[in-house]
Amino acid sequence: MNRPDSARLRRRSLLRAAGVSIALPAFASLRGQAEAAPSNGKNPQRMVCIGNMLGFYPEAFWPQHDSETLSTTLASLADHKRDMTVIGGLDHGLKGGHFSIHAFLSGVRNVDAKSMPDGNMTLDQAAAETIGGQTRFASLTVGSDSGIHGGCQMSWSRAGTRVPPITGPGQLFEKLFVGIAPKDQQKAADRFRMKASILDAVGGDARSIARELNSRDRNKLDEYLTSIREVEQRLENSKQWVDIEKPTAPFDRPTKTNMVDDLPMLYDLITLALQTDSTRIATLEIGGDFEARDFGYRSGYHSLSHHGQRQDAIDALIKIESYQVEQFSRFLTKLRESEIGDSNLLDQTSVLFGSGMGNANSHTNTNLPIVLAGGGYRHQGTMWFDKNSPHRPPLTNLYLTMLQRFGVQTERFSTSTGTLRGLEWV
Repeated sequence: MNRPDSARLRRRSLLRAAGVSIALPAFASLRGQAEAAPSNGKNPQRMVCIGNMLGFYPEAFWPQHDSETLSTTLASLADHKRDMTVIGGLDHGLKGGHFSIHAFLSGVRNVDAKSMPDGNMTLDQAAAETIGGQTRFASLTVGSDSGIHGGCQMSWSRAGTRVPPITGPGQLFEKLFVGIAPKDQQKAADRFRMKASILDAVGGDARSIARELNSRDRNKLDEYLTSIREVEQRLENSKQWVDIEKPTAPFDRPTKTNMVDDLPMLYDLITLALQTDSTRIATLEIGGDFEARDFGYRSGYHSLSHHGQRQDAIDALIKIESYQVEQFSRFLTKLRESEIGDSNLLDQTSVLFGSGMGNANSHTNTNLPIVLAGGGYRHQGTMWFDKNSPHRPPLTNLYLTMLQRFGVQTERFSTSTGTLRGLEWV
């Protein structure tokens, strides 16, 4: 082959590839990417993950080992004791304080992602990959884009990119209920066609140079084409929803006030997203613009979390954290009261509540506060693992269990060593 033409072809392929604004995945299909099990006519499983950026004051969060009485912070969950398990002693074995809380749902810090087969992909995104076009939104990520350490960074894709959050009730409402005007529908359809044609061009040019490559480079090319096919599938999944009307809104668009006052509405909207099957996966991160001043305190929430054993700061923390649990309890009640067939949303939804911070005052990421609710598990009230034992399982074992409960056919997630012993479902 004429080398100058070959060089031009190769350069043209690279330019076209660079023109496609996509973040390529880590080619997991070559490792046997997990797929969701068929529902067999049963109600589909759902998953909601709620994280707090600053953790919980440990002495008020953890129940006594030998008592069935809930702790001060968790007291408002009393009505859900049969549907929840407080899990103590688990973490990801990480250090880094605030810089490790973003590994809450992955078990992997962003800086360490390149050394892992699936990067720092989070639990919610691993489940979302198996949804395809079954719902309008593969997942919903809700949180703040302001505050300490860059705002909401709880959800990460397989490609190692942050999933940007929906930042308030108004924006979430519009995403769920506000339709697309006819003129915008045509624009959206045109965008899909344009993206598809660009991907076709990239794929065609890549194939045309395959015969020039050695065996190792052909493998790399195959990986690249696999990633293109995955992007094409995502486009196809999104395209089918352009002409389908969104559900009717049950109330007017809410206005954003502050994260504290907006929290109940955010939970209500997530409930509606599940009820309408707009999505089956959602995450909510509490932090960023969740401010202590909205409780009447002059100190910031972050400052209070570094209480230095000052009783006034500890009392303020307990009040703030108890409020978060109260709204979580209210959310569980809403799910339980949402009947679907012979069941309800709570039985069909694995709800994780916790934090990637174990103790903000000491900046430690050990013994993470974890509550698992709903999902049809055989809940035990409390599960304790010896936090000092070298044989205790990683928190990712719980996540693997949740993925399998969701219907994902996989035997591994991140740093997991197996499913979490003692946790089963009906």
